[in-house]
Amino acid sequence: MVIKFEKILIWGRSAEEYTKMFGLTLEDNKLKIIDCAGGPASFNVEITRRGGNVVSCDPIYKLSKTEIARHIQEASREVMSAVQGNPDNFVWQDIQSPSQLLKIRISAMQEFIEDFSLGIQEKRYVTGELPTLPFADRKFDLALCSHFLFIYSEHLSEEFHLASIAEMCRVAIETRIFPLLDTSGKLSPFLLTVINQLIKQGYEVEIRQASYKFQKNGDKFLSVSKS
Repeated sequence: MVIKFEKILIWGRSAEEYTKMFGLTLEDNKLKIIDCAGGPASFNVEITRRGGNVVSCDPIYKLSKTEIARHIQEASREVMSAVQGNPDNFVWQDIQSPSQLLKIRISAMQEFIEDFSLGIQEKRYVTGELPTLPFADRKFDLALCSHFLFIYSEHLSEEFHLASIAEMCRVAIETRIFPLLDTSGKLSPFLLTVINQLIKQGYEVEIRQASYKFQKNGDKFLSVSKS
């Protein structure tokens, strides 16, 4: 199933944000991690510098640095327009203003851009996309998926969500997904059905509290593992 880039914002976050979104501990960061739909996040390069083992997978990695940078600029305009037009939808605590938000995110994505060529050489950035990943079974300890599943419920079907989660659970022992909201700020209409289907298929599923607070009510992530 091919998802067109124009429907999905090419936008990235920092390792600090990942830590809060996914409840990552120091021990978690020592695991073999796959960042699915990782986009231009700086999580990979930051954890790699700390001696960690992270592979990011995304279809945008087939693009050049220049092309990715152009997509980031286009996304920044859309993101800032949405944030500035709906400030009450966000918690201005750790991030105190739209301008600070833009500064934090651009800084993270610039780290990614600077690391991209080396990361490609070291096979830390791998071209691929859900729901079919180019990795062997249980190659990783932990799969992370930030701001892709559930948030794009308008564009990604329930079937796509189930297939993608099953695929992440195939390549990793545990999968964590954040956030559980769609772009309107409401719980994804697929969330409860997806959870029920996963439980019926023998998965262990838990909604866990995150320490990340930016989008209102967007402070929980889904943990899924196969018994």
